[in-house]
Amino acid sequence: MTDRSKRGSQGRGRQRPTKGTTGPKHADEAKPTAGSRPDSAPHSKRFGRRPPKAVRSGGTAERPEGKGEERQRPTRGPGARVAGKRPWTSKGGARPAQDRFRRKSKPAPKQEDDGRIRLNRYLSMSGVASRRDADDLIKAGVVTVNGQVVTELGTKVGPNDKVHYGGQRLSREAKRYVLLNKPKDFITTTDDPRDRRTVMVLVDDACTERIYPVGRLDRNTTGLLLLTNDGDLAKRLTHPSHGAEKIYHVTLDKNVTRADLEQLVKGVPLDDGPAQADEARYVDGASKREIGLKLHIGRNRVVRRMFEAMGYEVVKLDRVVFAGLTKKNLERGRWRHLTEKEVLFLTKRKMPATG
Repeated sequence: MTDRSKRGSQGRGRQRPTKGTTGPKHADEAKPTAGSRPDSAPHSKRFGRRPPKAVRSGGTAERPEGKGEERQRPTRGPGARVAGKRPWTSKGGARPAQDRFRRKSKPAPKQEDDGRIRLNRYLSMSGVASRRDADDLIKAGVVTVNGQVVTELGTKVGPNDKVHYGGQRLSREAKRYVLLNKPKDFITTTDDPRDRRTVMVLVDDACTERIYPVGRLDRNTTGLLLLTNDGDLAKRLTHPSHGAEKIYHVTLDKNVTRADLEQLVKGVPLDDGPAQADEARYVDGASKREIGLKLHIGRNRVVRRMFEAMGYEVVKLDRVVFAGLTKKNLERGRWRHLTEKEVLFLTKRKMPATG
């Protein structure tokens, strides 16, 4: 410690000499009297400070008995003082202040009665939007329940209520999308009055929801078939003005000329009007009896009728692409659920219009 700091610590709290004086008048005044502390002895915290208000007003600085005494806490075991936290001094086992203002946990949501659920949850389960976005739709007045516009949040609906949005009736069932690689000798329908095997037998254990085929494949045609309970998507994929893209692998009874390939693209006259393909080409690495045909029209047996009108007979017909979906790693007679990415691709893509 330097001389300056030593002098400052020793002289802290002393009264400064009056102007014109340099020190005590007598040598005896500089010496400590009996009962006083030398300058080197430690001082109390209030040494050299202004006396407390109680002393200045003629009272005493001593605290009343029993006031301000902190409750002793054990250093170990239950109730021990936790490091870094202030001890509390309330008596009678009262709760500390920080506990009284602690945020209470939210109670568990009540179970819905009689199958009734909130309307925003109904819209979310129907695949329309998230619950937060569904609230905005409800407030906008674009959702109806039993023919009445509902704008009040928190409205509940039951299993028998009819909920409409965007002109479509909604269902509480989760949306399911199943892709099947159809084999031969199966009918593309949900029910057959002649008790023939249908594609529903192949996807019987795919889900508990009721699904149905999107479009048709005749009994002897193999390949990709989509089954779903999403009526809006099914309508878009099969609509004649913007149907889904389909690619077929066609095997014929004889070689196809290049002129006939060009005619398929230009258009082939049929009983129900001309039909044309988007593309027609030979299959790479195969004979000229095998053709790749791409089209969007979805008429009944249109591929077979186009070739029959040109003098060919279709031996095999396999759909290898449907709406951008392929049968990669999907064996014949097997099915799989579409991934979230594939579902998003189907619901967001724009279907090309036919010429």
